[in-house]
Amino acid sequence: MESEFVTPIRRQYLKIKEAYRDSIVLFRMGDFYETFDDDAHLVARELDITLTGRSLGKNLRVPMAGVPAHSLEPYLVRLVRKGHQVAICEQLSDPATSKGLVDRDVVRVITPGTVFEDSLLDQQTNNYLASVCVNGERAGLAYADITTGEFAATELPVAQLPLELGRVAPAEILVPETSAKSVDFPDAAWHTTPLGDGDFALERAERALRDYFRILTLESFGCEGMPLAVSAAGAIVEYLDRTSKSTRVQLNNLAVYSAQQFMALDARTRRNLELFEGGRGQQRELSVLASIDRTRTVLGTRLLRRWLGQPLLDLAELERRLDAVEAFFLDGFSRGTAASTLAGIADIERIIGRVVAGSVAPRELLALKSGLEALPELRRIVGGLGPGLQWLQTELIPAPEVVALIEAAIEPEPSGGVGEGGVIRRGFSNEVDELKDASVNAREYIAGLEQKERERTGVRSLKVGYNQVFGYYIEVSRSQTENLPDDYIRRQTLTNAERYIVPELKEYESVALNARERLAEEEVAVYRRVCAQVADSTGPIARAATAIAQVDVFSGLAQAAVDNGYVRPVVDDGEVISIRDGRHPVVESVLPTGQYVPNDVELSRDARVLVITGPNMAGKSTYIRQVALITLLAQVGSFVPAAEAHIGLVDRIFTRVGLQDDLATGQSTFMVEMVETAAILNQATPRSLVILDEIGRGTSTYDGLSIARSVIEHIHNDPRLGCKTLFATHYHELTQLASSLPGVRNFCVAVTEEGNDVVFLHRIVPGGADKSYGVHVARLAGMPAGVVNRAWEVLDDLESQHSDGRKRASRAAPSQQLALFAPCTDLEEAVRAMDVSNMTPLEALNKLYELQEQANSQT
Repeated sequence: MESEFVTPIRRQYLKIKEAYRDSIVLFRMGDFYETFDDDAHLVARELDITLTGRSLGKNLRVPMAGVPAHSLEPYLVRLVRKGHQVAICEQLSDPATSKGLVDRDVVRVITPGTVFEDSLLDQQTNNYLASVCVNGERAGLAYADITTGEFAATELPVAQLPLELGRVAPAEILVPETSAKSVDFPDAAWHTTPLGDGDFALERAERALRDYFRILTLESFGCEGMPLAVSAAGAIVEYLDRTSKSTRVQLNNLAVYSAQQFMALDARTRRNLELFEGGRGQQRELSVLASIDRTRTVLGTRLLRRWLGQPLLDLAELERRLDAVEAFFLDGFSRGTAASTLAGIADIERIIGRVVAGSVAPRELLALKSGLEALPELRRIVGGLGPGLQWLQTELIPAPEVVALIEAAIEPEPSGGVGEGGVIRRGFSNEVDELKDASVNAREYIAGLEQKERERTGVRSLKVGYNQVFGYYIEVSRSQTENLPDDYIRRQTLTNAERYIVPELKEYESVALNARERLAEEEVAVYRRVCAQVADSTGPIARAATAIAQVDVFSGLAQAAVDNGYVRPVVDDGEVISIRDGRHPVVESVLPTGQYVPNDVELSRDARVLVITGPNMAGKSTYIRQVALITLLAQVGSFVPAAEAHIGLVDRIFTRVGLQDDLATGQSTFMVEMVETAAILNQATPRSLVILDEIGRGTSTYDGLSIARSVIEHIHNDPRLGCKTLFATHYHELTQLASSLPGVRNFCVAVTEEGNDVVFLHRIVPGGADKSYGVHVARLAGMPAGVVNRAWEVLDDLESQHSDGRKRASRAAPSQQLALFAPCTDLEEAVRAMDVSNMTPLEALNKLYELQEQANSQT
């Protein structure tokens, strides 16, 4: 066996690797982190570094690849971003004093959901570690951001799990091994980590949570009757305990919530509405978030992003947000003062996380102090906006004791790393001050020794130097060595010089080096004590950081409203969506001032389906999206781009727009369109808002037209639906539905024709279009003139054939095909008038018999 013929260090490595088989083990050996065997091949390939080898036993040479310890982070970034799990194995004993093999062990396992390093994090988004526990038709979901301390859990139907995971967008998901394959993850790119089923056992999870928070019961978290949520949350705590090892992780109290508090937005809707990225290049600058983001801190930016992804269904909380935005909107002075105050606040949430983890830098502590010093001013600003914001003011609790501690302990301009003597402020620690003085005095003496010895020896080229092998020395050129004093002791001969020591120099060298070594130990110890004291106040600081983020979002939304001419919407539980002079926030922002054409919309029970026709490129898609976005922004708590807006709460926004295929699953463009449309028809409710753009265009004209009509009829007639719907289409034949369906209204994009030229007015007006103007659009797009002219000829021919009845498309014989838009018959009217839900079985059979007789009489 290999173990009988390997070196002790090889046995040590194999034992550690066995415990971390799923991780790349970075094994500390002196100034390098080395990898071996398969890990070495993987790391060499992924990092593009040299694969070498090392003899670690009798006739045993193993592959090896390593990276310098002092520059580990860039390599970690590349490995973790590629989805790898990395175990950091450190030397736990001093090689200089260890007898035999140096002690080593893994001190931290880095996974996508457990990173602290700034270079691995997007400062504007949260980095969530999620956990999923499924039992039958119910699921528990918990998620945590260890860099900010956020920790939340919920229980929900399994069918809703993909939506909630899509909202959270975790960097890593923990799942039980037995159910890993049965969980429907909406994004295949997400990193999933299977754990043993025992990690999700309820009793074990409860114990882990109680131990972490040092409480006797979980009742204060409000998670009674939510065993799956508790199991998922407990799995996160245990996983962090295993991966953090020697690093403490900060988690705030567990926040239990209901997914019913928020409007669910699926991935398609977030993408189609361009909430976070927009344009062909999926740029953040062309997103809805960018159009409303006036935050001044990363705390506020992250919070605004979360809010935009989870619009509220709680009317009271919505009104509270709108009140706060309005208070800042009406008070320009307070808004400006808040903005300037917020601009100096660093990322307090993540700094506190690094304080708890023991990895905070001195300058980050000073940034924390600066942020905390802004709390009294923010508290004063919020208090001056009226009693309606007292709830927010009470959360902006100053922390003068933490400010005073950092002020007293840390140098205003710290130099070097902790332990080099330039971090702890003079006067805070007597021990550190004395060691600084001893070190400085010794160094000053040594620095002055050069001039003293030059005068004593008469050698003007004499100099004092230092290296790690010989320590301090006096260097004299060989031509000047004859007249040196007797107390000069030769230590090293160079080509053109000799190096000496004198007893006095060695005495002060001992003082200087001993003081430096003791200073390093004492400064590190004092710094750690300061960090521990700051960590004791993480709870209040975390709450204050949340309040700072809210002030930033409210004042930022108010500034966006001022900049863009937004108004406060009226939000209620009614069924009406009424918008006057509504605008698309992103399109408006990229057009020159005053060029965007606003439009109205009125959706109600009596006008619940709007069929919008008109030429391509005239603004149909922009119009239907802007209605969705105004509704969404209103339910976020933002002012909206309109002159007036009255929004009845909607539970979901569904969108089906654009042409996409899914080649990986073999789905064509049309199949994707049908699957997405089917999902909407199966999931929407009467309180939903549905945006449908060009349904049926992925197939032949008559098939597409038939499907489009059927979809509208189903939405209108099905008692489970009847949802507010904007249906943009180039099938102008669908306008006939308004005459037979009472809840359908026709609107079109106004167009004027001047000879062969068409002018799109971008104004939505009542009525239906009778042309699609496709060839006009082709000409405007720059199609060659020959193609455009030939298109006109073909179009004239097709239209004349259609009007003469010489060309028909059908799947059945002409004598058997019904007209697509035939007037409603008496039989159809009788069927529509039936009250099926209130009929007894016998009445239904009798009515069916009557209808059959009526149908037979008409054939």
